Amino acid sequence: MLVPAEKSVKLQLEQRLEEERIKEERMHDILLLLDNLVEREEPTVKMILDRLYDVGSINLINKKVGFRPMNRLLKAIARLSKPAFRAVGWRWFKRNCPQLITEWLRTKVSF
Repeated sequence: MLVPAEKSVKLQLEQRLEEERIKEERMHDILLLLDNLVEREEPTVKMILDRLYDVGSINLINKKVGFRPMNRLLKAIARLSKPAFRAVGWRWFKRNCPQLITEWLRTKVSF
């Protein structure tokens, strides 16, 4: 038979386990909501990825290539490779970002 102190410890442990279960359930809900958001806002995400590619490719080429004719040539090549990046970037974003955002949000609410 459990003494009152042991009952209290057992009750606290059960409450903590229940809180953990609820917390994990809520984080899973956030992941599902982010998945849904990404699916619904596909055109917006693709536009964001396009803009990031434009800015990133120009910055990278300007930083690495100082020779003007080569710089222009590489920028033209970067524009041509944009559709391939868009497809790969969208697949990567859809597969990884909801989980990455969920984990980042978890760190923001954990103390």
